[in-house]
Amino acid sequence: MAKRIQFSRHGGPEVLEYLDYQPAAPGPHEVRVQNRAIGLNFIDTYYRSGLYPPPALPSGLGTEGAGIVEAVGAQVEQFQVGDRVAYATGPLGAYSELHVLPASKLVKLPEAIGFEQAAAVMLKGLTVQYLLRQTFALQGGETILFHAAAGGVGSFACQWAKALGVKLIGTVSSPQKAARAMEQGAWACIDYSRENVAQRVLELTDGQKCPVVYDGVGKDTWETSLDCVAPRGLLVSFGNASGAVTGVNLGILAQKGSLYVTRPTLAGYADTPQRLQAMADELFAMITSGRLKVEIGSRHALQDAAQAQTALSARQTTGSTILLP
Repeated sequence: MAKRIQFSRHGGPEVLEYLDYQPAAPGPHEVRVQNRAIGLNFIDTYYRSGLYPPPALPSGLGTEGAGIVEAVGAQVEQFQVGDRVAYATGPLGAYSELHVLPASKLVKLPEAIGFEQAAAVMLKGLTVQYLLRQTFALQGGETILFHAAAGGVGSFACQWAKALGVKLIGTVSSPQKAARAMEQGAWACIDYSRENVAQRVLELTDGQKCPVVYDGVGKDTWETSLDCVAPRGLLVSFGNASGAVTGVNLGILAQKGSLYVTRPTLAGYADTPQRLQAMADELFAMITSGRLKVEIGSRHALQDAAQAQTALSARQTTGSTILLP
């Protein structure tokens, strides 16, 4: 038997249950991982609330963690018992002491990267990798806008953009978060509680706007984001922290300058074991070289997952939050 967090109905953090369960034996192409650290992310709240429906209820939660391979399926060749591994793309159930998942979802974890560090960086770091290096392949010299620049993904984006020679303008909700984003490498910050974001972007770019805007907030920032994209530029809508973007009129893209919009996901980029490992290798290289620093803002016991999600949703967290089995 092992412990895990599950939910039997959708709702707020109060629906999360800390229960005993019997982990399955790994199937032919699966691996069972003894988690040493588990990542907590906004996407977890989407599954809990029902914004993203899980395959079935009751359901486990979480897609990110790091630990030791405890058992392998009969046809798994790339991993063996005792290997250090990390994962970020599911399936649901990472909020657990033991997690069974396809071997194709795992990456090998270098000795130089700790379990807590990996659990804090995998999902957010791989997200930044595909956003900055693939969705819009930044070359250096661009001025970009990135919403929620002091959050978990935003903090990594600030650092990675600076390493690429990119000027990142970050939006934040307070002077304290502005200071944090600047420390992480942002070129400039806009406090949306006090300033008009679109107007400040015009001022900061000498009226040129940004070739790409990264928006993980969703509903509340959608129209503002469109106003910040340069003609023929790209709006990357990659999250729903404030709710999903709905009712989009494609004509607005024409009116605002023949704009492009994409709604990417990590799973859409890390869609083969080879691509996933290559992305992870670049991420790990950024960390070991010192260009990307992983800050764990808070640690919670696994049984306190509801409390951790409450803090995350209330934007009371900075850096990454991890759960410890």
